[in-house]
Amino acid sequence: MTRLGYARVSTADQDTELQIRELEAAGCERIYRDHGVSGTKASRPELDKMLDRLSRGDEVVVWKLDRLGRHTRHLLELLDDFKARGIKFRSLRDGIATDPEGDLGGAMAQAMVTIISAFAQLERDQLSERTKAGMAVAASYGRKAGRREVSANHPNVKRAHDLKTQGLKPADIGKIIGASRATVYRYLGMEAD
Repeated sequence: MTRLGYARVSTADQDTELQIRELEAAGCERIYRDHGVSGTKASRPELDKMLDRLSRGDEVVVWKLDRLGRHTRHLLELLDDFKARGIKFRSLRDGIATDPEGDLGGAMAQAMVTIISAFAQLERDQLSERTKAGMAVAASYGRKAGRREVSANHPNVKRAHDLKTQGLKPADIGKIIGASRATVYRYLGMEAD
């Protein structure tokens, strides 16, 4: 039996350190990490590697159930797959453990997984509804959602070009004008009007 951990964060600026520490403390021999990958995606590079590597008797450990997936259907499909393949599952923070070969993780564990994942899905759906409602209100006032249009005459664009001609690198320009490196590259790609 091999105990495998799975850690995931949704954005590049988040950190998996807390998850990793707890997975290591739980005795995980190998930890798969998806960094900057949404839990709504059914296919994730490191999750896919872990799923391919699993065999009967192995145990999958996650920090929280929502690290494995954000959609109820996908979570339940994964857990059904684990059960069919004889793979144990444990969520450290949710206190859920399943063992298809033993008493642990029978009907009650399956019910808890379903309830917790349903609430995670509800939370996500409500957030989406609130976002859409806010965008509708903004639109009624004539405002558009998303990044505001910036022209080549914008002061930050002009400043980025000036700093570039002085020999500064995009990362340094970004620090000076308070913009990400990607934004600086976009600004530098704009031609003056």
